[in-house]
Amino acid sequence: MKRRTLLKQLSLGSVALALPQIFLEKAKAETTYDSQKTPSKNYAWTIPEKGKSADYYKQLFGNAKAHGIDGIILEVYNNHMAFFDTNRLPVEEDVLSKLIPICKSLGLEIHTWMHTMPCNIESIIKKHPDWFAVNGKGESSVVKPAYVDYYKFLDPCNDEAMEFVRGTVESLAQINGITGVHFDYVRLPDVIIAAALQPKYKIKQDREYPEYDYSYSDICRTQFKAQTGIDPLTDLKDPSANAAWRQFRHDSVTNVVNGKLIPTVKKYNKMTSAAVFPNWQSVRQEWRKWNLDFAAPMLYHNFYYGDIAWIGERTKEEIKDLVVQKPIYSGLFVPALSPSELEQAVTVSMKAGAAGVSLFDLGTMDDAKWKSFKAATKSVK
Repeated sequence: MKRRTLLKQLSLGSVALALPQIFLEKAKAETTYDSQKTPSKNYAWTIPEKGKSADYYKQLFGNAKAHGIDGIILEVYNNHMAFFDTNRLPVEEDVLSKLIPICKSLGLEIHTWMHTMPCNIESIIKKHPDWFAVNGKGESSVVKPAYVDYYKFLDPCNDEAMEFVRGTVESLAQINGITGVHFDYVRLPDVIIAAALQPKYKIKQDREYPEYDYSYSDICRTQFKAQTGIDPLTDLKDPSANAAWRQFRHDSVTNVVNGKLIPTVKKYNKMTSAAVFPNWQSVRQEWRKWNLDFAAPMLYHNFYYGDIAWIGERTKEEIKDLVVQKPIYSGLFVPALSPSELEQAVTVSMKAGAAGVSLFDLGTMDDAKWKSFKAATKSVK
């Protein structure tokens, strides 16, 4: 990397370190969220199906609307291909332009769901390998991604990489007819993956291990050293035990969300939302401080060896933990729920204070589950 580019990034990064408190104070002063006055809504994450007709989606979305869904969260960028008309990303098929008028005719919100930090676009990987996050062993996520091959995460400290992300956000926010932009994977790789998933990858994470701990890029380390006088890679015997270094990674993501992504969307008067983790510390994702219009924590109980009651307990904890107030929509993992369990999950979420739920995903709902879902939503409204 050229010295001029590095110095520019370091200068921006030094300013960014001071941003979180400014944004938090502004958000607290401006927030109008009132949990008692927020109308109940329900959402469904939806993965587009290639080649499906407009009539297919009219029936699919019409059925969802009839059973209590108020908004569609449509995946339009999956970290390697786009499903909307754009010149900045490889396009699989422009599904979005077909679905905007359908949602409008049905009275459904449509939120454009994008993978935020992972990038598996070959041209970007080849031209900008320095854009990617680095683990505690000095390995780039491009060369040795954690867990699965697509875990090629961009470095939140790299201003050029984050400008690329911001540009994608802007290309969505300026589209007429959408309700908002929905951020997914807006974080670093899981330093500790959900307990029930560890056997799948034949690992046991009883602590934070360096091969899963991000980001130790030159830019992140230099920014942290400028702030503390410490190089986390060379000066700390156990970087995972250093609270300041952990918080720095949390803040590096928060700075991107509050300082770049949300202001970009708001320029076009659209909503912002995010799919987030209940165990945010494990993915450096302190979303409780983000200035979102709403958050959908993915309360996939079976990933954490939890039961239905766990969903309600976590919902209550997520709301209690908020620094910047916002509506919470409990994310429910439909494949792990029977029809009766789905009804219970909706009920415990709403009783815990959720403004509604978000289903993952629309394609996994069947007639029996729709019947239970409608019964639950009617009983709690």
